[in-house]
Amino acid sequence: MLIAGTVIADPETVIPDGAVVVEGETIAAVGDAESLREEYPDRERRELDIVAPGLVGGHVHSVQSLGRGIADDAALLDWLFDAVLPMEAAMDADATRAAAELGYLECLESGTTTVVDHLSVNHAGEAFEAAVETGIRARLGKVLMDKESPEGLIEDTDAALAESESLIREHHGAAGGRVRYAVTPRFAVSCTEACLRGCRDLADSYDGVTIHTHASENEDEIAAVEKDTGMRNVLWLDEVGLTGPDVTLAHCVHTDEAEREVLADTDTVVTHCPSSNMKLASGIAPVQDYLDRGITVALGNDGPPCNNTLDPFTEMRQASLLGKVDARDPTRLPAPTVLEMATTNGARAAGFDRLGTLREGQRADVIGLTTDRTRATPLHDPLSHLVYAAHGDDVTFTMVDGEVRYDDGEHVGIDADAVRERATRHAKRVVDEAGIETAEL
Repeated sequence: MLIAGTVIADPETVIPDGAVVVEGETIAAVGDAESLREEYPDRERRELDIVAPGLVGGHVHSVQSLGRGIADDAALLDWLFDAVLPMEAAMDADATRAAAELGYLECLESGTTTVVDHLSVNHAGEAFEAAVETGIRARLGKVLMDKESPEGLIEDTDAALAESESLIREHHGAAGGRVRYAVTPRFAVSCTEACLRGCRDLADSYDGVTIHTHASENEDEIAAVEKDTGMRNVLWLDEVGLTGPDVTLAHCVHTDEAEREVLADTDTVVTHCPSSNMKLASGIAPVQDYLDRGITVALGNDGPPCNNTLDPFTEMRQASLLGKVDARDPTRLPAPTVLEMATTNGARAAGFDRLGTLREGQRADVIGLTTDRTRATPLHDPLSHLVYAAHGDDVTFTMVDGEVRYDDGEHVGIDADAVRERATRHAKRVVDEAGIETAEL
């Protein structure tokens, strides 16, 4: 396929009349459209307005999609223990499958081609199957919780680790390597030392398995960890082996100098979730300081109950604006830096190589956006538009591994209307069973 338009190949390269040629799962060529049309005269052609790399959701919760809007305007630990965890505990296998499908479809139709997905304790296999079916690229894992957790989610340590290992054997590397496993303890508050150390041992036992958890999102969380361990959160995670180049830590809003040195020295990846951090009033992560230290920072939406949308363009805009106002400096986190966070840095968080740019030899994860919008007029700078003005619903084309998954408003190979109907039905039942009050419709 030859995909033509204004090509944003990477944060530094825009080809005004460009094209991307895809062969199988790989990008074969990128360059001037006219030249590539002559070189590849028999290729199926698509004409799009803007062509860009697929974006990476460096931290999402697909299975929380059933809880969009159930816990607005609440503090983190109240939000988690009074609403989100009871909802997860009430979810059966069918509800989990519907939630994961719903989340992945929202990502694909919004330009996210890869997710680092933090699931739940139960029925994680359903999400792996949903990832395979919908065609998204995914790094995901079952959540582990063996202390300070509600009934229905708290587990025996050995049983939690054993189930995780079983899921690795069954699903890691599925769909030709498009779906991969991350060992996923929820966070230090809900995991014993034995569980956390066991997560490191488990990840080390299998090639290509990574670790994904939350860290230092909220000051109450940090105080709880320090009370239990005598150490600040990131230092404790380092002590039990949960830092390193194969570890992605979501949030890292509140870190001190020693913790930032550990993150840099261990080459640990941080995922910044600006909308979630603002909505839960968790604080402002020191993103520019992390980047200045050489720490890889990706971008994530977090979950629908603490963001309400999985739109990656919203997250790019929020990240840039929040960084500027935090520093009182309009030059901080410019558009190219933020796009890098959402693409190549996200690929690092997800543990996939050859991903994040439109270059020969890269994986063929490509998105297209329309500029047939009033807010796209005039279009002086396509890169600026992508970061500051575009929305997820501008996406008209999504390709993952060379396969078209979303095209002109329609998902390919899956009945999106049926997914939305099932998700709506399961959401009502799950929220009712969890005893969560919602607005009367």
